[in-house]
Amino acid sequence: MGLNLKDLVVRDKTTLDAFANKVIAIDAYNAIYQFLASIRGPDGLHLSDSEGRITSHLSGLLYRNVNFLSLGIKPVYVFDGRPPSLKTAEIERRKQIKKDATVKYERAVAEGNMEDARKFAQQTTSMKDGMVKESKELLACFGIPFIDAPSEGEATAAHLTNTGQAWACASQDYDSILCGAKRLVRNFTNSGRRKIPNKNIYIDVLPEIINAQKTLDAIKMTREKLVDVGILIGTDFNPNGFERIGPKTAIKLIRQHSRLEDIPQIQEHLREIDFQQIREIFLNPKVADIDEIVFNRVDYEGVIDYLVEGRSFSKDRVQSTLNRLKRALEKKSQNLEQWF
Repeated sequence: MGLNLKDLVVRDKTTLDAFANKVIAIDAYNAIYQFLASIRGPDGLHLSDSEGRITSHLSGLLYRNVNFLSLGIKPVYVFDGRPPSLKTAEIERRKQIKKDATVKYERAVAEGNMEDARKFAQQTTSMKDGMVKESKELLACFGIPFIDAPSEGEATAAHLTNTGQAWACASQDYDSILCGAKRLVRNFTNSGRRKIPNKNIYIDVLPEIINAQKTLDAIKMTREKLVDVGILIGTDFNPNGFERIGPKTAIKLIRQHSRLEDIPQIQEHLREIDFQQIREIFLNPKVADIDEIVFNRVDYEGVIDYLVEGRSFSKDRVQSTLNRLKRALEKKSQNLEQWF
């Protein structure tokens, strides 16, 4: 679910070209879920290899990272570790949503309604055993670094923006802002032309930069107060939030009372959650301290072997995609040489 700060943050739309020569720390699970949800066949099912193994995540990583590297972007993928115990309720809620969506998907297929079938299929998305390992293996072939976070990946990604090792973190969720990220980029791994569900209309999805300090200044909040706003709205650690309290009401209450403990009308509900621990998760998250982020050269043959020989990808398509990357990198190298 993530935290809904959509109506509060200040966002600036941009293009992928704007991130050239910048290190972007990507919430890996968030990105892979996007690939698994969106890269599917007409029947809503995942792409798979000759042995029936899902390959949608690998396809997404191939084409998206070739795009990033061609533009000179330096992606770093941050993988989740063990989730906080308070996230159990949210994890169970997501499992139930997937079960319900599976039933709806099967019903839509039986009725021949493939538009709805594809929509419900996307809602059944889940990470299968081995997908994280496979993703890391492909990233290694591209020379793209990845980091294993001790807990929430977005917290370590946010931490990298504060150490100066990353310019921004990338995720569809807003939680990174509460974890202290200087900048959050949304629509980073899913930008491009997209069809609106159930309509024959296409839109251009552009990346958008959310500057944390600009947002805090605009809503006249500190990060600590914004965390309390998040708890009122609902986070992964208290999914239901507080009844009849949306973003605007939450802002109003925190401006008036400064902190959760001083809001009279929520005290009964407040005693039902461990709000102090939720604050701690956001304000002092468990993160990985990284001495150096190392980018390596692309192993073109390694990518081909992994995808074509190992996972039944079309050799022509993989080769043409990699040739596009080679040409882009060679052009950048030639342009750089002209300065010396």
